[in-house]
Amino acid sequence: MSHDDFAFEPIKGLPETPPEGEHILWQGRPDWWALSVEALSLPWVAGYFIVLALWRFLTLIDQMPLIGALAAASPLLVMGAVVCAMLALVGFVQARATVYTITNRRVAMRIGAALTVTLNLPFTQLASADLKPGKRGTGSIALDLLGETRLSYLVCWPHVRPWVMRRTQPTLRCIPEAAKVAQILAEAAETRIATPQITRAITAQQIAAE
Repeated sequence: MSHDDFAFEPIKGLPETPPEGEHILWQGRPDWWALSVEALSLPWVAGYFIVLALWRFLTLIDQMPLIGALAAASPLLVMGAVVCAMLALVGFVQARATVYTITNRRVAMRIGAALTVTLNLPFTQLASADLKPGKRGTGSIALDLLGETRLSYLVCWPHVRPWVMRRTQPTLRCIPEAAKVAQILAEAAETRIATPQITRAITAQQIAAE
């Protein structure tokens, strides 16, 4: 029997049913391999262990036969393969637990594998959105927040703009067709901000009459 860890969500990726007039324009999640490469620095980790193995091989090659030097260096390659596999698994789990949602009023980010949180970012609180194209057709969209709004870098990681810690910028990381998604976001935000918000003011006379 299958089990859905997020069965409590009335709508996938959202903590509650959207209010009347709000509808979903796009939903997606990170590409797990791109997330592992960019956010978890998979190539750098692999390169580190390769350099260590090469260094050990070169320091031993003049002290023992070729086979012996290769055997002495191979444990570092095995260790590196194990570490890279673990990082790829973390990237896969993080991507599977994430749902990014763009509605006609906000951006919602359900993030976190162990500790799941949902960020609700109304368009009226966004100062800008910056698109950074990536590889394999993916890209990231960083959201700069207005005013004194502050988010924890560690809580949001890896769904943040790297190394921007003073004013954490939540980011739709490594999403497929990022340029298309950025266009959807830009059009929705522009429409929302340009639409006048009409509220009903209740006067003291009306309250007394009721």
